[in-house]
Amino acid sequence: MKAIAVKRGKEKPVVIEKPRPEPEAGEALVRTLRVGVDGTDHEVIAGGHGGFPEGEDHLVIGHEAVGVVVDPNDSELEEGDIVVPTVRRPPASGTNEYFEKDQPDMAPDGAYVERGIVGAHGYMSEYFTSPAKYLIRIPRSQAELGFLIEPLSITEKALEHAYATRSAFDWDPSSALVLGNGSLGLLTLAMLKADDKAYESLYCLGRRDRPDPTIDIIEKLGGTYVDSRETPVDEIPETHEHMDFIYEATGFPKHPIQSVQALAPNGVAALLGVPNDWSFEVDAGAFHREMVLHNKALVGSVNSHVRHFEAATVTFTKLPRWFLDDLVTGVYPVSEFEEAFDDDDTTIKTAIEFGTV
Repeated sequence: MKAIAVKRGKEKPVVIEKPRPEPEAGEALVRTLRVGVDGTDHEVIAGGHGGFPEGEDHLVIGHEAVGVVVDPNDSELEEGDIVVPTVRRPPASGTNEYFEKDQPDMAPDGAYVERGIVGAHGYMSEYFTSPAKYLIRIPRSQAELGFLIEPLSITEKALEHAYATRSAFDWDPSSALVLGNGSLGLLTLAMLKADDKAYESLYCLGRRDRPDPTIDIIEKLGGTYVDSRETPVDEIPETHEHMDFIYEATGFPKHPIQSVQALAPNGVAALLGVPNDWSFEVDAGAFHREMVLHNKALVGSVNSHVRHFEAATVTFTKLPRWFLDDLVTGVYPVSEFEEAFDDDDTTIKTAIEFGTV
């Protein structure tokens, strides 16, 4: 079967041939439909994130997948089910307390492998196998864009954890700021717009000049675009307002520090970006004082688990079709896979198609 992989010492993905996998006990065989491409894939390809499976000279990439079950292999799944796989699996050394408690998304770095990212092959191949418990059924109507369920699930978890930090009192957020106008940031903005809690004001921060398709989407969603080159995060309250909720998806190390100044009293910021090391001066006293005197919170969030995927399938139905059409700027066959990895100002979200339902 064909698969798309990155090889050791290389910084460009290639198409390779691999044997079709055989499902082991408890696993199902899935025929891949589409696999999304995101920033993590670019980081893995460039060698800045992730790692190869032990003893392998290549890594099959891709972690945002949707497929159809072709061999349930005595699992609770049925042939023809449309499924989306989770990403984390036990490490090569064996299971641990996080997997035994069915909380793999809470495992610390080093206590897991992630398919298509670190230590385990991903889903960018014609077929893949997975334990059935890590395959989430989705409606057949979502098969075309099911690769968006994984990134949606990431935000489902971040929101769950953000609200959990405010659960000790009556918290009714009305303003929200998304840091980052990439595909995850835009998905999150659309989720907040569709949220039953109905935020009164939404903002999205980026570094792009007009005309730009991401700015068009932000404004069509009813959000306000903030150019960080003109208005840094900590100056946003002066230009706009303080934020009850901030979602950080940039990996820019100053943003978490600046977010504390931008938060309203009792506000919370969810941090999802993974930065490189960078040292800079911080007024630690002001940072500490803001956190304490105004009951602010920062929470880190990474990965997601089954319930977040299940919540994402519901959220998906609330997103307007025009938004999905504008967000996905290209779906390419394997023969044209290189185009899915183009990274320019006209590209927002792409996917590679291995087959159809």
